[in-house]
Amino acid sequence: MEEVFKYIIGLGAAVMMPVIFTILGVCIGIRPGDALKSGLKVGVGFVGLSIVTALLTSALGPALNTVVDIYDLQLHVFDMGWPAAAAVAYNTAVGAFIIPVCLGVNILMLVTKTTRTVNIDLWNYWHFAFIGAVIYFACDSLAWGFFGAIICYIITLIIADITAKRFQRFYKDMDGISIPQPFCAGFVPFAWAISKGLDKIPGICRLEIDAEGMKKKFGLLGEPLFLGVVVGVAIGCLTCTSGAEIVDRIPYILGLGIKMGAVMELIPRVTVLFIEGLKPISDATRSLIARKFKGADGLNIGMSPALVIGHPTTLVVSLLLIPVVLFLAVVLPGNQFLPLASLAGMFYVFPLVLPYTKGNVLKTFITGLVVVVLGLYMVTNISSWFTLAARDVFAATGDSAVAIPAGFSGGSLDFAGSPLAWVIFQLTHGLKWIGAGALVLVAMGMMWWNRVHIIRNQKAMEAANSTEIQSTE
Repeated sequence: MEEVFKYIIGLGAAVMMPVIFTILGVCIGIRPGDALKSGLKVGVGFVGLSIVTALLTSALGPALNTVVDIYDLQLHVFDMGWPAAAAVAYNTAVGAFIIPVCLGVNILMLVTKTTRTVNIDLWNYWHFAFIGAVIYFACDSLAWGFFGAIICYIITLIIADITAKRFQRFYKDMDGISIPQPFCAGFVPFAWAISKGLDKIPGICRLEIDAEGMKKKFGLLGEPLFLGVVVGVAIGCLTCTSGAEIVDRIPYILGLGIKMGAVMELIPRVTVLFIEGLKPISDATRSLIARKFKGADGLNIGMSPALVIGHPTTLVVSLLLIPVVLFLAVVLPGNQFLPLASLAGMFYVFPLVLPYTKGNVLKTFITGLVVVVLGLYMVTNISSWFTLAARDVFAATGDSAVAIPAGFSGGSLDFAGSPLAWVIFQLTHGLKWIGAGALVLVAMGMMWWNRVHIIRNQKAMEAANSTEIQSTE
């Protein structure tokens, strides 16, 4: 079974999405050709996004490594990036069975009406496997590992339900879609609290600075494309030790700026493919539910946050945070983690933050700054356990992607810097049965609350449908 699921994951989203969407589309009444076309567009979207992300990594990575060497910024926790974290997660006993276990939990929650999300984002199941793997090695118990993964999955599905309506209202053409990814879900409470708090500060509550407003007010200066070029050129200049070297390296510096600008411009264009592919499936799903399950509170398809990372506010704030986070990582007392490989994942902090900040650049930036700074300390805190897991996987597989340089611990901002993962780890590893009891109570309380709301919404829809039928008669 381990080999079967490794094979499925190894095919990647670009290959499996056309298969999944074709089967799903046919099952809900779409013509096979149209279903395949939808899946192919989503698959091409994943390919395009991986190419753009690779461009960002290949352009920015060497430049930042040069800056680290010049200014001696090396810290003791080595940034392995999300590919290494996913490799660690899937190559453990927890990761081998995480897909069937989580799918089983999802089906059980759908039957008991404790969730409305059908999570088909199989490739991001590594997040659940990751927290399970770290707990597994920290507690030396497979049962504790699966416990942490399942608790994380339950809480994430419920947060996906809670945020679904707001997510769909904020992002256009996302009806019937929710985001059950725990890295994103963990930032929702911060987005809500910080946004509410800033609204109570006189003056700030009136500052409606969104990305479109920046374009209108600052013209070219407010464009993500231009900001990408500026930040790229600035980082390129930092790789030089003198003014003369800057002059000598002008082609490289300008090239880095253009590449960063290209990333900012291409990401929104690629994400359009996701929307075009998802819309027929989403529309058909809602139509089927309306026909077959009158009064039902509509199901949502759980998808990757990659669908919406092209939003202008996400691009602007992610870009502005990169130099700020690098500076803070060096000066913050107690932090040992310098994010380099993880910076490409900065875009994924914001998909569920924006619906609460309403795309306000200032609120989004402050939220992002708070959660990323907390993430630095969280990665530092659990780096020893991540290192234990990574070295065990490397010894078993010889995978160079999870190799940690001598004298370093390993870490990754992607999910290791998630408040949800960190809290579950601390309660499970630190408090054992007391912490587990608290997590069970929280999960059951959230499931009960969600079920009450689902049933209440169903009754309201049934009453509305009944009134509509009577008025028609």
